[in-house]
Amino acid sequence: MKLKSLKDLQHIQQKLAEQQQVAAAQEAARRESERRARAERTLFIRAAGQVQPIRRHGRVDLAPDQPAPLPVQQQLDEQRVLQEAISDEFDAATLLDIDDALSFRRPGVGTDVTRKLRRGAWSIQGEIDLHGLRREDAREALAGFIREAHRRGWRCVRVVHGKGLGSPGKTPVLKGKVQGWLIQKNEVMAFVQARADEGGAGALVVLLKPSPVAPVRG
Repeated sequence: MKLKSLKDLQHIQQKLAEQQQVAAAQEAARRESERRARAERTLFIRAAGQVQPIRRHGRVDLAPDQPAPLPVQQQLDEQRVLQEAISDEFDAATLLDIDDALSFRRPGVGTDVTRKLRRGAWSIQGEIDLHGLRREDAREALAGFIREAHRRGWRCVRVVHGKGLGSPGKTPVLKGKVQGWLIQKNEVMAFVQARADEGGAGALVVLLKPSPVAPVRG
């Protein structure tokens, strides 16, 4: 570069000086930044103490969370209750044998079964007395009794529903209901009106299906 005057030389010198100042300021800023970074690392080491990195081979892989278990047993119980439910609206009259006692027998069960049932061919192994109960209570009690009797392997039971002597009009309120409820129970094979010495018109003698888990008698 060719200088034309002393003034040009001074101008160049001033520019160089300014550039040197800028470079010095940048260097000072860099050093200050490094100093602060070292100070922060030193502070962490003093606070945390001597540490070592975790070895990767010791890592444990946790299994993912298992989904919530399905309430299978609850669903089965609810299905069983629905299957065992008995309705008040069931019309039993169309399924009863037309005789003095209005007996009942399942399709495939011969008349000899109800005849033997009347004669007492099967010993009565259990009894439930529904007389005096409200309709809803009587229905639940009867369903539970039949279920438990079948579970125990009982074949013949007596159900007392009353003669209705204390009811308005002297009509047996529960008699027709009990007949309809029994017909809806799969465990029931047949039933007849009880003999006079077993309750007569106020009771039914019920024959139940053999239980698959009934105890074997020697």
